[in-house]
Amino acid sequence: MSALPLFPVTTVGSWPRPPALLRAQRLKRLGRMSAEEFNRLADEAVLEALRLQEEAGVDVVTDGEQRRDNFYSFVSEKLDGVRLMTLAEMLDVVEDKAGFERILRTLDAPAYSISTATCVGKVRRRKPLALDDLRFLKRHSTKAIKVTLPGPYLLTRSMYLPPLSSEAYPTKEDLGEDVVQVLWEEVQALAQEGVDFIQLDEPVLTELVFSQGQTRTFMCAALAARKDPAEELEFALALLNRVVKGISGVRIGLHVCRGNWSQKEETLLSGSYHPLSPYLKQMQVQQLVLEYATQRAGDLVSFPDKELGLGVVNPRLERVETIDDIRRAVERALETYPADKLWLNPDCGFGTFSNRPVSQPEIAARKLANISAVARLLREQG
Repeated sequence: MSALPLFPVTTVGSWPRPPALLRAQRLKRLGRMSAEEFNRLADEAVLEALRLQEEAGVDVVTDGEQRRDNFYSFVSEKLDGVRLMTLAEMLDVVEDKAGFERILRTLDAPAYSISTATCVGKVRRRKPLALDDLRFLKRHSTKAIKVTLPGPYLLTRSMYLPPLSSEAYPTKEDLGEDVVQVLWEEVQALAQEGVDFIQLDEPVLTELVFSQGQTRTFMCAALAARKDPAEELEFALALLNRVVKGISGVRIGLHVCRGNWSQKEETLLSGSYHPLSPYLKQMQVQQLVLEYATQRAGDLVSFPDKELGLGVVNPRLERVETIDDIRRAVERALETYPADKLWLNPDCGFGTFSNRPVSQPEIAARKLANISAVARLLREQG
C-alpha cells in the first residue's frame, strides 16, 4: 500500500444503490436482463460511488458493493452448490417454522426484501468473488483500494440450511472446510492483483454473545445445532485464521458490528466487545473495524497489537454528526490507541442490503466529508 496519512479515512464497504440499479438487479434475477447490460449499469453506479467518496476526501476507497444484492448473498452467483433464496422462500423449507417466524418478526424487515445464499450442493469457486471488481476500480482510481468479503464463519452459518445442505455436508463444520478453501483462493488472487486492504465481515460473532442463545439476526440460517458460544467462537477463529494463512503484502481487516438492516436501534443487538476480546486478539488480522458511534457498542476495548478502524458516525441515523462530535470521539480513542493505529470510518455500510439501505447517498457523503475534515484537523494539529 502506498503511504497513507495519519487517521486514514475509509468506508466499511456498501453504498446505497441507485434506483436504476435496483431495477436491474430484479430484472437480472428474473432472467430479463443480460449480464452485459447489468454490468453497464453497475459500472455507472460504481463510478458514482467512487466520485462521492473521492470528493468527500476518503483515503481508501471501495466500489460500494454496487454489484451485490447484499454483502454476502452475492456469492450465489460465483459459487457452485449455492442458491439465492429470500427469507420467505427459506420459511418453506426450515424445520423449525415457528422459531424462524419469530426471528422474522424481530427483524423489522419484510421477509421478501432480504435474500441469502443457501448451500444446496458441494461448494466450489466457479468465478472470482471480487477480483473483477478490484480490477475495474483500479482502472478508475489512483487511491488505495479496500475490497470487502464475507467472513468464513458468516458464510458457513448463513449458507447452512439442514434440509437443503445436509446431503452435501452432514454438518456446518463440514461446509466450513470448503468455505475456507473458496475464501483462501480469493484472498490469494486479490493479494496477487495488488489490492491494498481486504476486509472480512463477521458481524454474526456478536449474535453468539449478545443474544443469550436465541438467534436474532437474519444472518443465521443455521437454526439447528445450538452449540456453546465458546465452541462457536473457537470455530470462527480457526476458520478465519486458515483463510488468511500465508497472506502477505496486504492489510487484512476484520469487521464486527451488531446488525445493520434497520434504522430502529431497538431491533439491533447491544453489548460491549469485551466478551469477544479474547478471540479478536487471536485473529491473524492487522486491523479490527469496529462500530463505536452507537451506545449499543459499549466502551472502547483495547487491542494493543492491532489497528482500530474506529466507527465515528452511525450510518443508520439521518442526523449528520458534526465535526465536533467526530473529533471528540477520536480524541477519546486516542487515550487508548496511538495515532498511527487509528483509522476513521462509519460504524458499518451505508447500503448493506439493496432493498433495505440504511442511508441516502447525500447523507452518507456529508458524513464522510465530516470524517475527512476531522482527519485533516488532527493531522495539522500533529
